[in-house]
Amino acid sequence: RLLRGGVRELLRPRPVGRTPGSERDFSLSLSQGTVIVESWWKVPLAGEGRKRLHRRHRVYKLVEDTKHWPKGSLELILTQSADKLGVRGDLVSKLFEEEKLLRQEGKLDKIQTEAGEATVKFLRSCHLEVGMKNKVKWELNPEIVARHFLRNLGVVVAPHALKLPEEPITQRGEYWCQVTVTGLDTVKVPMSVVNFERPKVKRCKYWLAQQAAKGMISTSFQKI
Repeated sequence: RLLRGGVRELLRPRPVGRTPGSERDFSLSLSQGTVIVESWWKVPLAGEGRKRLHRRHRVYKLVEDTKHWPKGSLELILTQSADKLGVRGDLVSKLFEEEKLLRQEGKLDKIQTEAGEATVKFLRSCHLEVGMKNKVKWELNPEIVARHFLRNLGVVVAPHALKLPEEPITQRGEYWCQVTVTGLDTVKVPMSVVNFERPKVKRCKYWLAQQAAKGMISTSFQKI
């Protein structure tokens, strides 16, 4: 019923000089586009002297809505000159294609992405802790370090993006590891290799340390 009334409004001629006001027609009320419809009932050929079409012939069924058609690529043309983009009349997509080609050829420096910059900033403020077991002979490798990056810091680091010291790490201590972000920036992250502890034990020790700190603060206030 809504579609039937809408098509009738679309086919109705609009008075000349009428300005759109509070009474908006069907085409402006919904999202603008084109729909393909066909009559539900077969419409007989019109003949001279015949009666007007019955109202059932104004019942339409939807065949296709053009808003669901695949969208073509949008071409953006500069209406005025812009820095780092081009001059008036240039096609922006072609400019980006040329820039991409120059970067692939190595004639332009690669630029770090926004997410990459945030990752670099975060890694510069991090300290990685790697827990290794006591009674097992081990040697630290990039795969182990990558798992601890994800487990302790929540950062996904590919093993090939990690670089460890040249000397094999087989003992606990303080070390450094280098992380390369998107193949551009390299960050040096401090790394502590410590004795492995289960998460429950870590939480218990952290809680005890907090309680001890609160006790020291309370005793200091009492002395004052």
